Order: sequence, then structure tokens, then C-alpha cells
Amino acid sequence: MKVSDYVLQRLREWDVEHVFAYAGDGINGLLAAWGRAENKPRFVQARHEEMAAFEAVGYAKFSGKVGVCAATSGPGAIHLLNGLYDAKLDHVPVVAIVGQTNRSAMGGSYQQEVDLLSLYKDVAADFCEMVTVPEQLPNVIDRAIRTAYGKRTVTAVIIPADVQELDYSPPTHAFKMVPSSLGMSSSAPVPGEADLLRAAEVLNAGEKVAVLVGQGARGAQAEVVQLADLLGAGVAKALLGKDVLSDELPYVTGSIGLLGTRPSYELMQDCDTLLVIGSSFPYTQFLPDFGQARAVQIDLDPFMVGLRYPFEVNLVGDAAGTLRALLPHLKRKKHGSWRKTVEKNTARWWEVMQRRAAVDADPINPEYVVHALNDLLPHDVMLSADSGSSANWYARHLRMRGEMRGSLSGTLATMGPGVPYVIGAKFAHPDRPAIALVGDGAMQMNGMAELITAAKYWRDWQDRRLIVAVLNNQDLNQVTWEMRAMSGAPQFLPSQALPDVPYADFARSIGLDGVRVEKPEGVLDAWQQALAADRPFVIDFRTDPAVPPIPPHATLDQIEAATAAIVHGDSDRTAMVRQGIKAKVQEMLPGHRHRDDRPGAED
Repeated sequence: MKVSDYVLQRLREWDVEHVFAYAGDGINGLLAAWGRAENKPRFVQARHEEMAAFEAVGYAKFSGKVGVCAATSGPGAIHLLNGLYDAKLDHVPVVAIVGQTNRSAMGGSYQQEVDLLSLYKDVAADFCEMVTVPEQLPNVIDRAIRTAYGKRTVTAVIIPADVQELDYSPPTHAFKMVPSSLGMSSSAPVPGEADLLRAAEVLNAGEKVAVLVGQGARGAQAEVVQLADLLGAGVAKALLGKDVLSDELPYVTGSIGLLGTRPSYELMQDCDTLLVIGSSFPYTQFLPDFGQARAVQIDLDPFMVGLRYPFEVNLVGDAAGTLRALLPHLKRKKHGSWRKTVEKNTARWWEVMQRRAAVDADPINPEYVVHALNDLLPHDVMLSADSGSSANWYARHLRMRGEMRGSLSGTLATMGPGVPYVIGAKFAHPDRPAIALVGDGAMQMNGMAELITAAKYWRDWQDRRLIVAVLNNQDLNQVTWEMRAMSGAPQFLPSQALPDVPYADFARSIGLDGVRVEKPEGVLDAWQQALAADRPFVIDFRTDPAVPPIPPHATLDQIEAATAAIVHGDSDRTAMVRQGIKAKVQEMLPGHRHRDDRPGAED
């Protein structure tokens, strides 16, 4: 048995079923071992190492298991980094296995020689090790996987090419040998009684309780619902926690933050008590003003408590277990004016979303594209959104319910993971449909190439539905609007304008299916056609770049200022677009609330 054979055996013993990877001579020993192992665990060939890492992240996010990716030395290892940082910042367990030049060449400025221990020092800070002798195994593999699971982070194992080819010999019962063993139990820590009582005192004293849940609350849905009922609370969701609670619950206000909803903004502006569960939501300005609310945090990770807000009580523990221990200490509140206001604001928001989706655009309103999907979504669909304006519409328009799951690059907010996420998700759950919402920028960056990966593997999936919806507006739209809002600058066409690409035609050219939609009348038919397809399907929606991703707290004056120079050098066109957008906003947001107490200000 070679070292490479043993590495794959150990991965199998850890129940690793897929490794997302790309070949290279730095891992030739491992590739040969895969051949001897009859491709177990399965080598899933991405088109690029960054995509392999994103697929490992998507697999881990949608399965709850560790994602594993592999790449060659030098450039292959470098290419993994963006996907690995995505995993690290979103607290997802991923293990990277990378090659390295032969030990005899190290330090000799050899071809593809990169100091990988230094390169990975940050992204795999909790565990990054290079194997130089066979006896380091199985300990290195075991610790990499345990650490990834235990700390929900990225770890890395570097194996020089010549070490992969060595005969495997296990560690012995001897000095300076480190034996190892398989497995780890799950644990669910719960805070002590005194801390729970302090938290209960804060929550019981409040009259207007707001709850913010993140992905760390995903296993505590029942407990969060019970707590919200007891306290008469409204519940907002961080973007990574969008699938934690059903949006059919009347007190769930939806996403929070830059891509959030107005009722979530109002919930935080008006509450006197805040409970944050399993979230490291970074934008303090969307939380209550300092001194306005007493606050409690629950998080499994002791290094993530006490951030973002001056919490009075920080509870370190598993969300479900902590809430079960806390609930008996909470006093039932009447569902009075606070809860009724939360529910009224939320109901009004969904009406506003429907009105916004119905506004005419040229040629198609992107909000209508996403809003129209709501009633068609399968109950067990897996959703991803890429970074950009598509994330806005995902966050605000899609109503999660049933067994739906969804994710995006929450903290790194990198472009490009939308398509590889759903490919990874399909390997995690081949019996469930998947949909990716991506902008044309992300699709051109790498989504088109990764359709080839879908074309390579889709016949292996029981449910073969993988839908990629491209919001094709020929503009790097999110950045365009950020330039207007933050810099008062017009669209800088050399940086923002994108070529019009026939995405559906490309999909059909590689054996998939697709359709281009250029009129609103074709939107519903396209979604229905894609959901009935027997293979992956690309919908090329021609959408209007002038539909603004309006922040939920923006005033009309701010919106008008942000659109003050939409078309550089064309004052007539600028004035026309400004007037049109202001009229659209007034139509879409009747009673749009200003932070102004003067009589009539709300109107």
C-alpha cells in the first residue's frame, strides 16, 4: 500500500464519498491511487480548482458533512484559495488536500514550488500540515477532518509528490510516533443555570422583543418558534439563515441588512430587547441603537460571542439545547400591539414586493423574474444565489417554506459560487431539485464553464433538475448601483458593460437545455419548462439594469440622489431615468416611511 492509497482509504473510513478536484502532476500519486481504488471516494472533476473548492463548500453547506477538495501543487493550490476563504468566513467544514514538489527539490526554486505552508497559514490557520514521512498518517488526515468538523473551518493537508509514492507504514508504539483513531462524537454544550437565569431576566423584562437568527439556529427551528410565541417576538433572519424559519410565519420579517427587508429594519429600529441566535451578522447599523435595547446572544463558538453589539448576556452553547434550557425560565407575554405591528409590517412588505415585481421595465423587471418563481418552487428545492443584484432579489422576494434550503457566499460575498454551489448540493442530495440565481457577470466569470461539469454528471442524479437562471442585463449591476449610491458617479461603461452572451444556446450546445426570455409574458412559461425538464436547464432572462436594488431604509431623496447621474454626458436621458425611477418608487412604496416626526412626513 502506498501513502496515496492509504489517504483515500482513510477518507473512506471517515465516510467521505466525494472529492471535488482537478488533476495535475503534483497529485499524480493520488490519481493513480484513485484508479486502484475504483474511484472511491468519487473524484468529481471541476473545470477549475476554484470551482472545486466552491463545490466542496456547496456540498458541505447542503449536506452538513465535511467537503473535501484536492488540487495539484503550485497554481492548483493557489486556485483553491478563494473557495477556501468562502468556507472559512461562512464557518463551513472543508478539507483541502494539495500536492507539493518532491522533497528533494524544496528550496531549489523548482518549477511550481510555492511555500504552501505560508500560503495556507491564514485560510487553514486551525490546522495545516505537510506530510513528509508515511508515519505521520493517519494522524494528519484524522486531525484535519476532526478540526474542520469541530471548529467548522478550513484545514489543509499538503503531500509532496514523492511522499505520495512511498510505501505506507503506520506509526509504531515508539518514541515520537503519533498514533491516531477514527471518529468523533457530537456534542451540544449548554450554558450554566446562572447564565440562563440572567438571560431570562433580560428577555422577560422587555416589552418589544426582536430575535435575529443565523445559520447557527438551523437545528433549532422548533425552539425558536416556541420562544417567539412565548415572548410575542418578531424574528428577522441573517442572510445565511434565510432557510432557518418559514417565511409563511406571519412574524418572520425576512432578511436583514443591506439586502434585507423593511420590516426587519423596523423591527430593529423599534425594539427594546434583542436576542441573537447563531449569527455573526456584521452590520451594526442595522441593529438597535446602542442603549436602545438590552441584548442576549447565543452562539456555539466562544470566539464569536460579544461581537457586533453590546450584549448584556453572552451564552455559549448549542442553539437548540440552550433554548430548550432557557424556555422554562421565560414568561409568556400577551401578543399585543408590538406583535401586531410586526405582523402588519411584514404583510405590507410582501404586498410591496408584489407591487414592485409588477412594475413595468425594459425589457423585464428582474424582481418579477424571481417573485414569479415563488409559487412554483418545489418544497424540497435547494437554492443558491450569486453575489450581485441577484442576491438582493433572492433575499427579498423568495419565500422559504417546507424543506427548502438556500445559501450564498454570505461573508466573503465573492462572485462565482452560484453554479458550483448547486452542483455540490446535487452531489449531496441527488434526489432533490436545485436552482441557481446568477447575474451575467458571474455567469461569464465561471458559471458557463461549470455548466460543462453539470453536463458531465447530470445523468447520475435521480432528480435531474438543475436550473441556472441568468439575470442578463449586460451590466455589473450591483457595483453600478453602489457607484451611484456611494460615490454619486455615473455608470463607468468600460468597467461595467458586459457583452450579451447566448447562455441558453451554449447550454444546448453541450447537451443541456435552455431558453432565452425577452418579454415578461414568457417568464412563467420558462420557469415551468425548466422545472419540467429532464436535464439541467439554463434560462437567459433579459432584465432591466435600471431597476434599483433599493435599500429597505432608503428615503425618496436618497434614491433620487443615488440616481443623479445615471447616464454620463446625457442630461436628458439622466433626467428621464431619474423621474421614472422616482415615480416607480412612489408607486411601489406607498406610505414609505421617513425618519421624520413632522406632521405629514410619512405621506
